[in-house]
Amino acid sequence: MTPPRFYLAQALAPGARLDLPPGPARHAARALRLAPGDTVTLFNGRGGEYAARIERIHKDEVAVAITGFSDVERESRLRVMLAQGISSGERMDYTLQKAVELGVGAIQPIAARRSVVKLAGERSERRVAHWQGVVASACEQCGRNQVPLVAPPLSLADWLGTQPRVRLLYLSPLAEARLADLPAPTGVDCLVAGPEGGFEADEIAMLVAAGAVPVRLGPRVLRTETAALAALAAMQTLWGDF
Repeated sequence: MTPPRFYLAQALAPGARLDLPPGPARHAARALRLAPGDTVTLFNGRGGEYAARIERIHKDEVAVAITGFSDVERESRLRVMLAQGISSGERMDYTLQKAVELGVGAIQPIAARRSVVKLAGERSERRVAHWQGVVASACEQCGRNQVPLVAPPLSLADWLGTQPRVRLLYLSPLAEARLADLPAPTGVDCLVAGPEGGFEADEIAMLVAAGAVPVRLGPRVLRTETAALAALAAMQTLWGDF
């Protein structure tokens, strides 16, 4: 079996001994029921992964010794950023989790006009921290050693005002072009997906003014939590590593 993987936001090095943070420790001791002598894999998002051996478990405390390092990476050759209209509750979590599994490199939550969830101040900071945890957990599951960054939410106008020159693709059921009609990317693609109910007319006008290319995913209207994922899977099939 593949050793369980744990993300640790700290420096790691072969020969080091350390205690797993409370969350991973509880998961290792209670959910996975690991024992001294079992092997685990650690990564910190700075590249590569570390083999480690459990030395001690006491209640929810787990001590490990790092035994080696591998510079293996499982990043996609397709470079995609996802600008996702904020959706409610588990829908957003699901989209971010699966987008990471599909190889997305960065995530920008968009506070769209029709976004049901309105975030500001401390609530916004807590939600971003939660989303970053969802992303890290997805990396643990899918084998990625690079952890995509979840940026603070921005309105579409504010984000477009700071966006570097990349190819912008926005999902629209009214578009004529399909992903298969587009040329293969030569740099970073930014995939833009709306929230529940889609973007307002003025937001679509902003995207068009910024040079965004509208694309459709067949004749069916997909829900916000699945549209970007279907597009990412298609992009991986057309130009990536599927």
